[in-house]
Amino acid sequence: MTLQTVVYTSDGVETYDDVAAAVDAPGETWIHASADEAADLAAVTERFGLHSLAVEDVLDENTRPKAEAYDGHTFVLVKTTRLSQRDDVAFGKEIHTQSVGLFVGDGWLVTVAPSELELIAPTAPAWTRNSDRVVDRGADFLAYRVLDAVVDDYFDVLDEIETDIEAVEERVLTHPEPEILEELNGVRRDLLAFRKVAWPAREAVGTLSRGDSPQVAAANEKYFRDVYDHLVQVVDLAETYRDLTSGSRDIYLNAVSQSTNEVMKTLTVVATIFIPLTFVVGVYGMNFAGTPLSMPELGWTYGYPATMLGMALVAALMLTHFRRQGWL
Repeated sequence: MTLQTVVYTSDGVETYDDVAAAVDAPGETWIHASADEAADLAAVTERFGLHSLAVEDVLDENTRPKAEAYDGHTFVLVKTTRLSQRDDVAFGKEIHTQSVGLFVGDGWLVTVAPSELELIAPTAPAWTRNSDRVVDRGADFLAYRVLDAVVDDYFDVLDEIETDIEAVEERVLTHPEPEILEELNGVRRDLLAFRKVAWPAREAVGTLSRGDSPQVAAANEKYFRDVYDHLVQVVDLAETYRDLTSGSRDIYLNAVSQSTNEVMKTLTVVATIFIPLTFVVGVYGMNFAGTPLSMPELGWTYGYPATMLGMALVAALMLTHFRRQGWL
């Protein structure tokens, strides 16, 4: 479904196949168009006088959320978010966004998306029982309901990210494996991408909540302030989760560093023990004999076992000392 046309009246909700008929019908009109069908999008753009630059912003996935005022309507761009399993690795998730543009006019709302939007399809039928409320409050109230649904999905995404962070934190404390660092970096990337969506969306909704848009009635500004408050909470949660991932990464790096230090300490102790043993072996390896000044042990029957016993005693004394010092 690329074009959805709904008119809210005091008698209920009516759907139309023709855009012109929906516009001429009494009531509050909501039209959703996606770029999957260029003809429908062009018809809606021409009928409501939507600015071509604003439509291009919706179709460009690199455009940040924003709000702009045009002649006869206000344009608001926000982005939906969802998490999916990454294809390039066996673990981790990545965040996907999709733009949705809201054009709010006097008595009408047009929403535009690059492709079919899962958020829109179930939304209008769910509001059929509230048609009187929509008629009383106007098309800007419809825009609030769409924005509120988008922001509610933000909380769902953050809940998934929080679950991933808790799972990684537990593994950091129990089994600090090398793969954990990549997972933590992946979560940090997702939170950064999420922040790039939520932060400008907060500013865009703030424009509607302050009365800067003539298409937003004063009585409906409190609803947009409620969405703004939710976005403030979303941004704060994203920052908190970034701090948590940074803390988990520090714990992992400290655990790896501590493990490395333990290995180096053991190797240092072993090398230290072998230093005097190497000296003894080196001295007796000179094999000087045949002169009165040569080593008398070379001709002694018990010279070899005595030397080995002396080396073992030195090693034992050093090990005992290291244990008493707490180095082992």
